[in-house]
Amino acid sequence: MLRLSKLTDYATVILSHMAKDSVQTHSAMGVAEATGIALPTVSKVLKILVNAKVLVSTRGIKGGYALARPPEKISVADVISALEGPIALTECSISHEGCEQASGCGISGNWGLINQAIQNALEAITLADMIKPVNVPREILIPVASLYR
Repeated sequence: MLRLSKLTDYATVILSHMAKDSVQTHSAMGVAEATGIALPTVSKVLKILVNAKVLVSTRGIKGGYALARPPEKISVADVISALEGPIALTECSISHEGCEQASGCGISGNWGLINQAIQNALEAITLADMIKPVNVPREILIPVASLYR
């Protein structure tokens, strides 16, 4: 199973909140209150995102955090990479150094293709996409009796 850390999940929630009003500077306290994420966790995530140049910070009374680029220019891949490191399904997607089977492996190139497809998909989704309402199709009910005809 592919699974992202809670910090990455929190980062997407925090950034989505900030993207809704991307011209405003946001305080850590305000973000914590708006998202329901604990202030120490928000502060930790904000610091990581500043270091990764996804956010910019300003000190002072009117200081806070703001998106480094418009929401349309920040991809989900940027967010994941900031918190998780390079996006890779297998160790050999990044480097062959950690794999004992690298010399005889005939499928590492295929993992590279899969990894690139996932990377491309994550780069195609932006924060602007994340804040759009999801159009969920209406549920279609099929009477159980019709299944037996």
